[in-house]
Amino acid sequence: MQKNKRILIFNVNWLGDVLFSTATIRNIRFNYPESYIACIIPGRCYSVLKGNPYIDEVIIFDEKDRHRGIFSKINFIRQLRYKKFDMAVLLHGSLTRALICKLSNIPEIIGYDTKNRGIFLTKRIPPPFRDSMHRIDYYLNIAEKGGFRLEDRFLDFFTKEEDGDFARDFLKKNDCSESDFMVGINPGGNWLPKRWPKQYWALLADKMIRNLDAKVIITGSQSDLPLIKEITGWMKEKPIIAAGALNIKQFAALCRHLSLFISADTGPLHIANSVGTKKIIALFGPTHVAITGPYPLKHAVILQKKVGCRLPCYIVNCKDNRCMKGITPEEVFDQVKTIKEQQ
Repeated sequence: MQKNKRILIFNVNWLGDVLFSTATIRNIRFNYPESYIACIIPGRCYSVLKGNPYIDEVIIFDEKDRHRGIFSKINFIRQLRYKKFDMAVLLHGSLTRALICKLSNIPEIIGYDTKNRGIFLTKRIPPPFRDSMHRIDYYLNIAEKGGFRLEDRFLDFFTKEEDGDFARDFLKKNDCSESDFMVGINPGGNWLPKRWPKQYWALLADKMIRNLDAKVIITGSQSDLPLIKEITGWMKEKPIIAAGALNIKQFAALCRHLSLFISADTGPLHIANSVGTKKIIALFGPTHVAITGPYPLKHAVILQKKVGCRLPCYIVNCKDNRCMKGITPEEVFDQVKTIKEQQ
């Protein structure tokens, strides 16, 4: 085995999926400890891999933004040619990314034989049946079938000491201490059918503050602030707003102090779980726990209703969202109360 290969990992597009891919990245590094490993991701996912010690370089590829046009893609290919990679591992299933690697003169290209791109692959891996395995295993399977030895199966999310300092300072400014029952709630999400109803969040938050003396911290990005404004507008009690005040690394550091984190199936849910939040309540609707559920499950409580729909469901314009509406604030509160009693 050549010890000093230059390896390119072409990663996927969404925060949660990039987090799921960290197990594959780490195992590739175990196989090539002395090699140069670069990873391509969209800019919005950069923070997931920032500071990851198993990667030497993170390369940004934004197909719907700066690399949208043909000339920007040609320039991107020129840059990859200059880097002279020996091997590309395609975690993304698109034809475009396989073609980019081929045109970048990368001699060894490994990936699933999907979307008629097999002609560009030097190692074609038959794709598993759709939704037949967890996303962690879906990416690890590419590495294993591509000839890499797998040593473990867990997620990585790295923070620095200053992230922890920022999180502790945020909690102190908001009169939170380690003895408090601190509950983080994350009402946002990139896919609307996966979101829990706004009014439900308001009812739950009020009940936790009023009946359990909880310090409720609403998390999210700057773009979630209009949603959070609606939720707090329905509330009678006053929560702590962390959305827009912390970056994703600081959010992860904050999660280490929480007694509980409640979220739908979103990237922040998996980040909170990966950094060791004491307890998780995951609200699942159209997605399937066996495919995108929190891993490991030992600290997570899953709430999901059977409403007669096939799971996973990919109807992005669903009108009634009955799978998420079926999880009531009272049901979630009962779980929260039990968790507090056990801590």
